[in-house]
Amino acid sequence: MKFLVTVALALALLTLESVFVQQAGLVLGRVDVTVVLVAFLALRATLTEGACSAFAVGYLLDLMSGQPTGLFTFLAVFTFLVGRLVASFVDVRGPVAFALFAMGADLGHALLSTFFTWLTVKEGSTAPLFAGMPVQLALTGLAALVLFPLFKRFEVAQERPAGLLR
Repeated sequence: MKFLVTVALALALLTLESVFVQQAGLVLGRVDVTVVLVAFLALRATLTEGACSAFAVGYLLDLMSGQPTGLFTFLAVFTFLVGRLVASFVDVRGPVAFALFAMGADLGHALLSTFFTWLTVKEGSTAPLFAGMPVQLALTGLAALVLFPLFKRFEVAQERPAGLLR
């Protein structure tokens, strides 16, 4: 996917995610649509395009999350790079395999964000973050199943030859 399409899609998905989480009344869990997008980029994008897109997606998540600035930007690029490494060992072609891949990426992303948040918070516990993790992983897997056909459609649309006559 191209950079601008990825950024626009991330902004739309983050907006939908925030509305869904608020309307569903989820306190401990959320849907990590940005990790789903970064996981798809890890599978399909080139290194430069994917790293720049992951950076932009992470920065948008930083802006909308209220967490320490730079945390999700770093984690998005790190998740992209680790996802590319894992993708060289596993074959992810179908929606179910992609959902499992995205759930694994979300698990790593959630554990690292919890760890770095724990390092920066003076007082308080990370127990509520761990309590909501199974719900978050399940919702992220469900979102990956739903979003996989959409991402594939955007990917095919971007690969069409340019020009007046097709």
